[in-house]
Amino acid sequence: MKLHNKVLFIFLFIAAGLLLVSCNSCQTNKSTVQSSAPSSDYSYEQVSPEFNSDSAFLYIKTQVDFGPRVPNSAAHKLAGDYLVAKLKEFGADVTEQKMVLKTYDGISLNARNIIGVYNSESKKRVLLFAHWDTRPFADEEADKSKRTQPIPGANDGGSGVGVLLEIARQLNLSPLNIGIDIIFFDAEDWGQPSYESNHVPGDWWCMGAQYWAENPHTPNYRANYGILLDMVGASNATFYKEGYSVQYASNITEKIWQLGSRLGYGSFFINKRGGYITDDHVPVNQFHRAPSVNIIHTSEDSRHGFGDFWHTHNDDMSVINKSTLKAVGQTVMEVIYLEE
Repeated sequence: MKLHNKVLFIFLFIAAGLLLVSCNSCQTNKSTVQSSAPSSDYSYEQVSPEFNSDSAFLYIKTQVDFGPRVPNSAAHKLAGDYLVAKLKEFGADVTEQKMVLKTYDGISLNARNIIGVYNSESKKRVLLFAHWDTRPFADEEADKSKRTQPIPGANDGGSGVGVLLEIARQLNLSPLNIGIDIIFFDAEDWGQPSYESNHVPGDWWCMGAQYWAENPHTPNYRANYGILLDMVGASNATFYKEGYSVQYASNITEKIWQLGSRLGYGSFFINKRGGYITDDHVPVNQFHRAPSVNIIHTSEDSRHGFGDFWHTHNDDMSVINKSTLKAVGQTVMEVIYLEE
């Protein structure tokens, strides 16, 4: 979902032929295949507790109210402390993984991955994760004078965290016997901005996830599977089956999309292949910590493949929609509660 080192090519078969939607977020141009869409199963009986989208919305707003959560800023520290406190309030054993990371432009970031653990002794584990930092550059902003300013990050960062906080609250109210690990990764969004012409080689996106994948909070950490939530709160969001998700975790990808349809959210979980997006799930997959799926909003209606507010100052609370939060949150909860 990021420019330069993160390029998205969405290949969708449509009636008029093959439509290519591209942005600078993908590392391959493999074609994709459209599957026949499953019909909603109105006889399906939900097993998970009700996901409260009002709570998730509030958790997103609280993050945004701190200001842009850019590493090394006061807002970043306050927001991180808030996330630690909420996970503890919701019954998780919390670990903070603090590290100093170098950016493409040589800045030392005081970063922190925030990890909430449920049932640490359980061998069967599911990893749920999102990034909590925000983009320090509004590099897609129409007003060039504002492109060096950080974005609010309501959808890009805040939404995934808000959904996972509500899931943590439900886990506290209705505990599971399996192990659940919730990780808020830092320093995901400091990749080189699109307005800079001199490319700096290196892996500058997803630095917190890269660090954790090489140095997990538990030695030799492995989970049965993982689910990444990134940009999961916008109105009329569409979630295609992301390329790396299918490559590394095809079974869980199919399970998520099928359950989304059965729960009545087929208009969100589109039964089509999408592009390959470099995101936090990539290092998690590459280091074999958990075969992981990325639930991420992509769009056919913008030149870069994401919403028109992406990496702009318009990524604020006005773009957040409770129906989208409900669709994603309820589907993910159904997946994990079916593990019992």
